[in-house]
Amino acid sequence: MERCLVRLLRSRALRSSRAFAPRSLLKRSVIWSGSEPVRHMATVCSEGVFRHVSLREVLTPCQTSILQKWNRGFASDAEGSIEVVVPFMGDSVPDGTLAAILKQPGDTVDVDEVIAQIETDKVTIDVRSTEAGTIEKLTVKEGDTVTPGTKVAIIAKGKTSGEHTSVSKEPAEQTSAPKSSEPATAPPPEPPSPAIKAQEKPVEKPKQFTPSQKPGGVAPTEPQLPPKDRERRVPMTRLRKRVATRLKDAQNTFALLTTFNEIDMTNLMALRLQYKDAFLEKHGVKLGFMSGFVKAAVSALQQQPVVNAVIDGDDIIYRDYIDISIAVGTGKGLVVPVVRGADKLSFAEIEKTINLLGKKANDGTISIDDMAGGTFTVSNGGVYGSLLSTPIINPPQSAILGMHAIQQRPMVVGGEIKARPMMFVALTYDHRLIDGREAVLFLRRVKDVVEDPRRLLLDI
Repeated sequence: MERCLVRLLRSRALRSSRAFAPRSLLKRSVIWSGSEPVRHMATVCSEGVFRHVSLREVLTPCQTSILQKWNRGFASDAEGSIEVVVPFMGDSVPDGTLAAILKQPGDTVDVDEVIAQIETDKVTIDVRSTEAGTIEKLTVKEGDTVTPGTKVAIIAKGKTSGEHTSVSKEPAEQTSAPKSSEPATAPPPEPPSPAIKAQEKPVEKPKQFTPSQKPGGVAPTEPQLPPKDRERRVPMTRLRKRVATRLKDAQNTFALLTTFNEIDMTNLMALRLQYKDAFLEKHGVKLGFMSGFVKAAVSALQQQPVVNAVIDGDDIIYRDYIDISIAVGTGKGLVVPVVRGADKLSFAEIEKTINLLGKKANDGTISIDDMAGGTFTVSNGGVYGSLLSTPIINPPQSAILGMHAIQQRPMVVGGEIKARPMMFVALTYDHRLIDGREAVLFLRRVKDVVEDPRRLLLDI
């Protein structure tokens, strides 16, 4: 199919089209999803600039319809059987592990129904049926390592499980008929005589005890280990292995240091209580604390841009954009989706984005693109009740902000002791790049903005 596509892309009809007029095709890489081509299809040169483009940028609608004919490579024989293959999983994901097979031979499937799930280092990807029909054969098994294009199952289009059942019943009836002519029961064997039983009975040897062991007991120095039947050995998932590797690499590479501060949440909680109903009515999303902390982190990153930078070899890369990663704990492991362009988003847009990404993470539908990039991470261990922690950096970033639980604690306010809702915050940073002064000033700016959100309006 790829060679046919290359000939089509290099044909006169395509070269004469306006889509190819200013460009030269340098490399082709075709990935299909269902009947639609997906991104990163070709590398083109336009005015001396090399870049990746999607197939839709290269082809006209008429040419795209021609290329869709090669997608019928899923249909393999005259009876209408199709092959379901592993889809494209991302530029940085070369393979995955088949974690679960949800359909078995004989089961019926609808269009776009999930047949199997593939676990990668980052996300879980669904393998879906491209046609309605009946599973004829599975070509892989759970635990196999698969790559994009690997055949997973063969589906007979239009057949139902009832057809397979009716056909399979006839041979069963035919094979059961001859069994009726066989005798119902066989005569029981004669029991062995008592003399034979006596000969077969093994002779028990007398028990011997060591000097340090008393009869009826065990040696006093013998360790009392739990039985092996009370232990379970479960292989690590690819996501868990990837998280373990990345965190250990961060610990081995970065010069990790953590600084702490505490925030009085009185004003932010009062602001939320006063406007939460109007905010929900207008924007359709609840006003939480995360948007306030993301806004505070953005303000601190703008004042201390080195916290938003990263070391790359002997260079320092300063990023003039702010993409905030939000750590989300799921049943399968930790994922870190990204709120892109956080410095340009409002409170409502941040809350909507966080809610959407959190829902996708918990549903297992989050994609690799949702987690790619990120210049700074915010982690909220307070939702689980954590009072204080030292978060670890998410490579290749240089710092992470840790939020914690809110507790009523006695504080001195205006010379008087009052109960205040307080939260400890922690900033873990790479001391190779960020000095203590920048780290402390960063955390101080977060504290000032959260304690008095009006600073954002006045830019002070």
